[in-house]
Amino acid sequence: MALPAWSATLIGSLAAVCTTAAFVPQVVRVWRLRAADEISLATFLVFGVGTFVWLLYGIVIGSWPVILANGVTFVLSLSIVFLKLNFDRKTRRAAP
Repeated sequence: MALPAWSATLIGSLAAVCTTAAFVPQVVRVWRLRAADEISLATFLVFGVGTFVWLLYGIVIGSWPVILANGVTFVLSLSIVFLKLNFDRKTRRAAP
């Protein structure tokens, strides 16, 4: 039994929503705690580059689910990197 053509887009869109939404709690947690000690800067930098490349790929192939999911995920990963750098700088400055 073959699936309709739209089902692949639906499945991909659902996967994109889930994987993108997974980063929202991390951003909220870092923001609320005003600390990112447990966050790996290297991981989020590499992840950010990866999502940017996926975003470019989505643009090249013209896939809106890939473009939207990776555009939002890229912004969320950059937010975590920015918060990490900002809070780490403040922590280092406040240390005796």
